Amino acid sequence: MASTTGYFGELARNNAWSNYRLLKACVQLTQAAFTAPRTGFFPSIQTTLNHILTVDWFYLDALEEGGLGRSVYDNEIPCTTAKELIAAQRLADQCLIDFCDALTEARLSKPVKLLRDDGNTYIDRTDRVLTHLFVHQIHHRGQVHAMLSGTTVKPPQLDEFMLATDAPLRATDLQELGIGESDMWQS
Repeated sequence: MASTTGYFGELARNNAWSNYRLLKACVQLTQAAFTAPRTGFFPSIQTTLNHILTVDWFYLDALEEGGLGRSVYDNEIPCTTAKELIAAQRLADQCLIDFCDALTEARLSKPVKLLRDDGNTYIDRTDRVLTHLFVHQIHHRGQVHAMLSGTTVKPPQLDEFMLATDAPLRATDLQELGIGESDMWQS
């Protein structure tokens, strides 16, 4: 069984893999299909994926005490194409992996300041912020997955990560990401 800190590293790698696999599918869309109005919480695949990215920036900044706060949302669509998103999301995902790999048990309970859209600053714990971030990602990736169903691009399978029996199904993507099978379970 993985330690709590090791488990967050596993979740960060799963998150990176899921983002990569979803974006690899989205890059096959035409730009018109990528930006086309669709049914979802956000009105297109492009806006939903950009929301995932900017929320990652927000929480990573808060976790690392970077000081950017809500300014990460100044441009709601920092990446206009799926190709731009792949590069930006990979950087954010690697930052999250690095952050999780450096966690200690003491760090998991460290307070994190979150400046919310109501103008108030709230304090929460690192482990709760990380859990929220992973759930947020899953929630919106599911929406993009559903939106892809209305395109010519087949939505990718996104649940072949944690089980050892699924290792062959993720091997190529992990190799492309530079994540070795042994990197996933460090505890």
